[in-house]
Amino acid sequence: MKSFFTYHIGWKLLSLAAAVLIWISVATEPELATFVAAHVEFKNLSPGVEIDSDVVDTVNLEVRGPSEALRLPELPRRAAVILDMADVEPGQRTFTVDGGDVRLPRGVELVRAIPGQIRIVFEPGATRSVPVEVRFADGLPEDLQVIETTAEPSALAITGPASRVTRVASVQTDPLTLKPEAGTNTYRLEAYVNDARVRFQDAPQVTVKVTVGKK
Repeated sequence: MKSFFTYHIGWKLLSLAAAVLIWISVATEPELATFVAAHVEFKNLSPGVEIDSDVVDTVNLEVRGPSEALRLPELPRRAAVILDMADVEPGQRTFTVDGGDVRLPRGVELVRAIPGQIRIVFEPGATRSVPVEVRFADGLPEDLQVIETTAEPSALAITGPASRVTRVASVQTDPLTLKPEAGTNTYRLEAYVNDARVRFQDAPQVTVKVTVGKK
């Protein structure tokens, strides 16, 4: 037993001294505070519920910790506010940002969040098909006119908050510039829904066939 404690006693004492010095340097490192901009993330939002309000996408966090931790280059990248929406229902819901909602590097603690609360309006989701409206750009010669227009598909499915989906009467294509000649031509266009909260359920591409003839 005695030989165990005395074997390489010099190296053991040196290792002990190094460990004590490291502990002292960490223990005496000053604790500082700073602000960091954290992006807002969501999890567990039910597929049947839609967000129908503007949402704060960045929260300023006042944090504190050892100066070494606060100077980490990845601190702004790793900081995040994560809101759990597992039990939300249609209506207004206020989320209070506290330590349980914040992701920070080890050794960094949350002091406060600005804003400290995030209010979001939720609605039931809805999906419906609406007709496609083909738009034309100016440019045909005066002696030509559009005789017939068909769009395939003629309607597209949109989805989003129920009240907004109900208000959308149609979706429009980008303005179509026709070839300045008589005949039938086919064009590939993108459709657009004029509500930022409403989106297409599938790809919004439309094939448009236009017949142009003499007046």
